[in-house]
Amino acid sequence: MAKAFKLPDLGEGIHEGEVLDVKVTSGQQVDEDEVILEIETDKAAVEIPSPYSDVVTDIRVEPGDVVHVGDVMVVFGGVDENPAEEAPEAVADEATESASEPESPSPGEADAESHREGPVPAAPSTRRLARELGVDLQKVTPSGPGGRVTKEDVRTHAEGQDAGDEDAAAVEAERVRSERKLSGVSPQVVDVPPLPDYDSLGLVERMPLRSVRRATAKQMALAWSQIPHVSTQDLADITELEKLRQRHRNEIRDQDGALTLTVFAVKALVATLQEFPKFNATLDARSEEIILKRTYNVGIAVDSERGLLVPVLKDADQKSILELAIELKALAERARGGKADLQDMQGGTITITNVGALGGVGFTPIINYPEAAILGMARARVQPVAKAVEFPEGAAPTVWEDGYEFVPRLMLPLVLSFDHRINDGAEAQRFLNHVIKLLENPEQLFLRL
Repeated sequence: MAKAFKLPDLGEGIHEGEVLDVKVTSGQQVDEDEVILEIETDKAAVEIPSPYSDVVTDIRVEPGDVVHVGDVMVVFGGVDENPAEEAPEAVADEATESASEPESPSPGEADAESHREGPVPAAPSTRRLARELGVDLQKVTPSGPGGRVTKEDVRTHAEGQDAGDEDAAAVEAERVRSERKLSGVSPQVVDVPPLPDYDSLGLVERMPLRSVRRATAKQMALAWSQIPHVSTQDLADITELEKLRQRHRNEIRDQDGALTLTVFAVKALVATLQEFPKFNATLDARSEEIILKRTYNVGIAVDSERGLLVPVLKDADQKSILELAIELKALAERARGGKADLQDMQGGTITITNVGALGGVGFTPIINYPEAAILGMARARVQPVAKAVEFPEGAAPTVWEDGYEFVPRLMLPLVLSFDHRINDGAEAQRFLNHVIKLLENPEQLFLRL
């Protein structure tokens, strides 16, 4: 009997993934736990092992397809006899779908097909198009082999919907919006107008939104639409901290670590979160409660060839500067090399993003939903800073300008973006002031180890 292998639940709100690679072919004998697929979620690339030692008889996905938890990806052991699953025919590629021209069903048969019950045979890419166009696959007349619905079938149906279908679609859309409606502290769902017809304006090029870029786009759109962002910025004098870093960087490097400014920022951030717990939080809009987290897992934004990734330093409050330097280096290397697993990417409670290596005097980072804040670091630069001149007792400057001298100091631009539903601007500035105090006084930072 055939055994259908579906995309399993990968945990922590992951509902879909993009197929990066199919490592088996139809008719191939595989062993249990042998890797058969590579799926990329919004967290990490995941190798999917075979749950059976059996023959692959049907592959339902191809690279580039977006699959959802519960979608059948591979069938093992013969013809799929389970009526609850899709038809057993292999997923045709787009070229085959477009080229196939089977006989059209009679009007009576077409009517019966448009009201059929049960799952509709269709490729994942066709299902994705149907969702984007708001088309019910149950109502589409199929033209593909074995009664399979093709992309052209979906487009034809979408173009031919009568006013009654449009009214029904509007009613359904309103029902979905009503179900999604949250309490007054959460932004509401709005209708997005269609884009202009850019194709009619001249030559354009379209490139698919895929992989990490697609996941980033979804996460940023979610964060920006759901969190009222406010940012506060300041400078930290890290002259003494940089001297300390330079003194110990080789020692840390010999232990396979990297003593970067980010390491110190993690330690200062965690110490500050312990004083200001509402920044290590999440707003539960449904229950109208603030969730205060007692763990300190710091996400670190990492620039990679695949796009922006955010691996997580777990239990940062329990680790020394040395331990953080070693772990952060290894974590960043795994992320950039595509070797980070789901455990590396999950569980963050707040995020740091450091663009200083690339330059910039400041920026306003977007909070990593559903967190309450994100700390940004730009490039530290030597700047002239006015310092009060010390005069002998009883002496004083004749004019106020003589009371200062300019000295070179290494200044680090910092920015804190925060959820204004949870914290106000005054508290955010106090929070940032505390981070700055610790970075400017390394001894104070080390007293918290």
